[in-house]
Amino acid sequence: MSDLWPRIEPLLASVERPARYIDREWGALHPIDPDYRVALVYPDAYELGMANQALSILYERLAAIPGVAPERAFVPWRDMAEQLRGNDVPLFTLESCTPVGEVDLLGITLPYEMTYSNILEILDLAGIPLRSDDRSDSDPLVFGGGPCAFNPEPVAPFFDAILIGDGEEAIAEIVATHRAGRAAGASRSAILAALAGVSGVYVPSMYDMTSGVAVGRDGAPDRVTKRVLADLDSVRPPVSPIVPFMDVVHDRMTIEVLRGCSRGCRFCQAGMVYRPVRERSSDNIVRDVLAGLWCSGHEEVSLTSLSTADHSQLEDILRRLSRRLEGSGISVSLPSLRVDAFSVDMARMLGGGRKTGLTFAPEAGTQRLRDVINKNVTEEQLLATVHKAFSAGWHRIKLYFMIGLPTETDEDVRGIGALVQKVLDTARESVEPAKRGGIRISVSVSTFVPKSHTPFQWDAQVTPEEVRRRQEVLRGSMPKRGVDLSWHASGVSFLEGVFARGGRELADVIEHAWRAGARYDAWTEEFDLGRWISALEACGVDPSRIASRERDTGEPLPWGHIDVGLSVAYLRIERERAREAITTPDCTFDECTGCGVCPTLGVDVILGGGGRE
Repeated sequence: MSDLWPRIEPLLASVERPARYIDREWGALHPIDPDYRVALVYPDAYELGMANQALSILYERLAAIPGVAPERAFVPWRDMAEQLRGNDVPLFTLESCTPVGEVDLLGITLPYEMTYSNILEILDLAGIPLRSDDRSDSDPLVFGGGPCAFNPEPVAPFFDAILIGDGEEAIAEIVATHRAGRAAGASRSAILAALAGVSGVYVPSMYDMTSGVAVGRDGAPDRVTKRVLADLDSVRPPVSPIVPFMDVVHDRMTIEVLRGCSRGCRFCQAGMVYRPVRERSSDNIVRDVLAGLWCSGHEEVSLTSLSTADHSQLEDILRRLSRRLEGSGISVSLPSLRVDAFSVDMARMLGGGRKTGLTFAPEAGTQRLRDVINKNVTEEQLLATVHKAFSAGWHRIKLYFMIGLPTETDEDVRGIGALVQKVLDTARESVEPAKRGGIRISVSVSTFVPKSHTPFQWDAQVTPEEVRRRQEVLRGSMPKRGVDLSWHASGVSFLEGVFARGGRELADVIEHAWRAGARYDAWTEEFDLGRWISALEACGVDPSRIASRERDTGEPLPWGHIDVGLSVAYLRIERERAREAITTPDCTFDECTGCGVCPTLGVDVILGGGGRE
């Protein structure tokens, strides 16, 4: 393997944030003479990728396999990419400065649709052919996985294989299959055929898509069923994480306490595709938090999941951590709190006793629309929670909403402003008059994007023009003082919708836009909608037909061959219930709602410490 460091070091003086490209962070691993190297690449800058839990989990899982060296790489910023190309230096791994094109397996995370152009930047800088069909036996196997894998088609031609679902157990099988195939002298196509037999692995080249319905060839299954880690406690989370030299997004220790969500919000893809709910036990959570803090030196730990407040033993966990961390200055945080699960005592155990801001997500401004999306949160619950929090000493709150939801009217949009006004009034009434001037309400409003495997996967996305009109309605409804309002750019949300529900025809669009300079499209200052519109036109793809067209519930969908365990009948029923604003209860607390996940996947729901089994 080549060591590129002598060629890389001279370039660092001329680029922004050279710490993005150097090694030897605390916790980084350097196996001696490994016989198999894996480059884990996050398709964005170092400071975002280092906050990704999946990368950290897979890094440790790979390190446990004898002879395997996990290494990291990230997308160089434009200045460093220019230096690499200008000096004929390929993309490299951090740990050993090995060219990414010389590793055995290249794993690229698929976190967000707006990172797709960066996938091609990775491959090009590494000297790897962009399309799987153009690669030879000497090229690394290019694997994908992550949230966007549940509709892999827009990027499928760029990958040799894509893992659908959980990776903790699958990664060892993937590596073993590849190593065995190479040891036997198998060709690249034979190795890919063997990988198609690994549970959860999708090999795009083995599927015929000409009819609009995926058909497996040469033994590949017609439907690829997602991989599920049944017992979260069976795999310990990373407790000796890599500690970056520079500030990164979410610069803190993270421990996943829960996977999956059964709340059933109809807009939420993650809540649907990561079912069933699996808890990590309270004893293991406390143990791993303390071990991780000891190894990393972080001053904050986040207990992460889709809905951490739903952990059956959360208050006990927070109480135990509060007692063990008392006087240390270390704080515990949650990604967000549920209005119906909030307690002042629990909130006081967060933030190390400091009155930090609280975050809640009502999602919609009227009860009718909250019932449509099955949010199962009422205005009365929100206002009662606000009263409890501000009476107990909090003075800042952040609220998340969406516009463009199915059946939304201008009355629903104005309802956001009306609800925010009620929250502001309740907060002011809950504190002493002298403190009312310091109250701030942050309101963040995103644009709804219909996603695959949800009850709204057939619904039309609101056009960018209509989004901008509704944003103006929203602006006019907001209180004039005490509120900070922000929203997502309509063009970004529209393109996200195109990628979220499109098929393989978009691969040509992505390549065209990348060749025209598209990079870092998730960054506001780098995004250029015109570049993408030109690419869509050049490739003869109508984006409105993909994003803004309501689909018949019987028509083939690009992701129809990806089986996440949910029955299509359940999604159709949930869509009908949404149209009638009928809510569906959480199956954790009520009877089974018939989504089909548990029997389809053959998984017994394993809940830690007292949850329903």
